[in-house]
Amino acid sequence: MGLFDFFKKTDKVGTDSAIDSSNLIEGIEESSEKKLVKTKLSLHPDWKVPQEQKYVFSFLANQLVPLRPNQLSLAAIDIDEDKKTGTWYVRAFFRSSIPHNIELGEIGLLILDKNNKRLAGKIFDFKELGTLPPESCRPWVFVFEKKYIETDELPGEGWKIAFNLNTLKEHTLDLDESWKKQLPIEQQELLAKVVSKLPELGHNEVNFTGLQANLRDDKSLSVSIFIRNGNDRAINVEQLPLEIIDANGKKIAKGSFTLNPPLTIKARTTKPWTFVFPPELVDAEGADLSRWKAVVPQ
Repeated sequence: MGLFDFFKKTDKVGTDSAIDSSNLIEGIEESSEKKLVKTKLSLHPDWKVPQEQKYVFSFLANQLVPLRPNQLSLAAIDIDEDKKTGTWYVRAFFRSSIPHNIELGEIGLLILDKNNKRLAGKIFDFKELGTLPPESCRPWVFVFEKKYIETDELPGEGWKIAFNLNTLKEHTLDLDESWKKQLPIEQQELLAKVVSKLPELGHNEVNFTGLQANLRDDKSLSVSIFIRNGNDRAINVEQLPLEIIDANGKKIAKGSFTLNPPLTIKARTTKPWTFVFPPELVDAEGADLSRWKAVVPQ
């Protein structure tokens, strides 16, 4: 199926989801105008658009509500579902009321129902949409494969496609209140510095990185671990199987921890936490803790 097969004469523009352009673009000169902006239709320069399809696009563009100055927006049209694969083809306009050309990079998008419940989420490379002229709107089909969809049904009326600003957040340290009370400000700042220098996480990646390990006099093993969340949404850790491997590749501890209440790691953050293996779960004879790693067995 080609791109133009998705857009129909019967289409109508639905909910518009707009944000201030400063959320996505740094340092761009903004308009000082106060009046609303009626965006103009802009088709991708590589498209060879049949005349009848141009009419459809123009008709839809004329339905769009004006934007405030210096906004970026996504205006929902409709969703087609591939019954065989479960893929959603989401038709929408990408809109700009900025008085300059813009080109964006990777940005996360969400599909939300009328109550703002998340139904799907995926990272898209907006460079594929090309350069958007000043104060314009460009029709596009955003493809959400089944693995990115979090519901079994297509959304009803009032759904929208929106920018997921969590995907643009800088990864930061998130200390639990109990840690904040125990650690001096200097140590908190040191931890934040360590987190900032850790390797970048992939989208949707969760990583466990060793911080500190101590063998106690009672033969128990205390390990502090960075739990790193690269997702664009918070995760809750309720049950965590954990193995500790020393510098020689020896498994020196193995156990499973229940966290009640669950430990919440916010989107794009790293949270340190300490786990204590009782002596009966530790085999630390000859252990080399000069280097070690925490492994979550599958």
